[in-house]
Amino acid sequence: MKTGDRVDLLYSNDRKEEYPASWYAASVDPLSPFPDLKGATRADVCVVGAGYTGLSAALHLAERGYDVVLVEAHRVGFGASGRNGGQLGSGQRMAQDGLESFVGPEDAGKLWQLAEDAKGLVRDLVARHDIDCHLKPGIAHACFSAGEVRHEHTYVEHLRARYGYDQITPLDRDQMQALCPSPKYVGGSLDMGAGHLHPLAYALGLARAAKAAGVRIFERTHVHDIVRGERVSVRTDQGRVEADHLILACNGYMGGLDRKVAARVMPINNFIAATEPLGDATARVLTRDVAVADSKFVINYFRLSHDGRLLFGGGESYGYRFPSDIAALVRKPMAQIFPDLRDVRIDYAWGGTLAITMKRMPYLRRLAPNILSASGYSGHGVGTATHAGQLMAMAIAGEAEGFDTMARVPAPPFPGGTMLRSPLLALAMTWFALRDRLGV
Repeated sequence: MKTGDRVDLLYSNDRKEEYPASWYAASVDPLSPFPDLKGATRADVCVVGAGYTGLSAALHLAERGYDVVLVEAHRVGFGASGRNGGQLGSGQRMAQDGLESFVGPEDAGKLWQLAEDAKGLVRDLVARHDIDCHLKPGIAHACFSAGEVRHEHTYVEHLRARYGYDQITPLDRDQMQALCPSPKYVGGSLDMGAGHLHPLAYALGLARAAKAAGVRIFERTHVHDIVRGERVSVRTDQGRVEADHLILACNGYMGGLDRKVAARVMPINNFIAATEPLGDATARVLTRDVAVADSKFVINYFRLSHDGRLLFGGGESYGYRFPSDIAALVRKPMAQIFPDLRDVRIDYAWGGTLAITMKRMPYLRRLAPNILSASGYSGHGVGTATHAGQLMAMAIAGEAEGFDTMARVPAPPFPGGTMLRSPLLALAMTWFALRDRLGV
């Protein structure tokens, strides 16, 4: 199986084997490079991809006594895990009332509990491994219209009544303005059971923990072919891993390693900018140290960094090449939300590749008796990807209930297969972006 567009996505937008020039990369102490794989090696489990999913899977397997080899084409945390918005959200990417209709109330309840477990797992890993990633509580959901606010408040009551979730509070206009004084927002909710963190610092902390647990990590090791069988052979540019089990943790960089996954998990790009430190002007953005995600389909999301910058994610781009001026792309929605910051200096701007599914639910599947895959977190990966790694480790150890619950979620392929899915997505995104602008 050749990787095709995977090579392009791995190398077309970034410098080979280097982290992007993001505020995240500029504000952490990097790890010393791990070696690249040369020659053949043997392992109980081979994990491909050193983002949250792969790092978590490798760490949890090693803690259970498995011999684990983890291979990464660039550096650990190089992809979406090291450049995302850092939001640790509650629930699944699909809202619970939608899940109840989609999978039935029983599995919807299980999926809610798995999502709660995911948040708890991140907190536990941060505490247990002393990961300095500025983990803080709180995500606000901001709405643009009275109708959206009513829907949000109804949903808050639904979570309280059906799931006993009492850490989320409805916000009216005055309460939202007191929290986030953007002229655009007219209400919403505040979830103090959710959180936010420095995503690259968290990924590097997981890598340190995995190494300490005995995981053999290889960077600059591009997997180009997989030979299936009772023992899996994972072939790289300069070496080979023979393993009893294989975990594919590639997310947006899966490419052609597995056609079934590629039909259901589509890479897309997203963009973030970091302003200059705002000083006293931070109060014009947020009066509390929480993150915000709003109700647009082309979502705006933001928070303050620990050194007082606004980290703002947003902007539309439908090709796989990053735009030449990412800062200008992100400045446009940022200025709409915060007109007072229209001329603020932007010190960093970067893009990243994540992956979505048709239903915005993660795609966990057993691709063969000894091959597991998890991807397609649809912008909800900080907790979900970390947890997916643990669930796959547990499944290999014979404890597959959580993995099987996630794997039961229906995952229709994108229309048109891998050739037409991107043009169709561009059309759909253009339509939804127009709806956002018109306030439909």
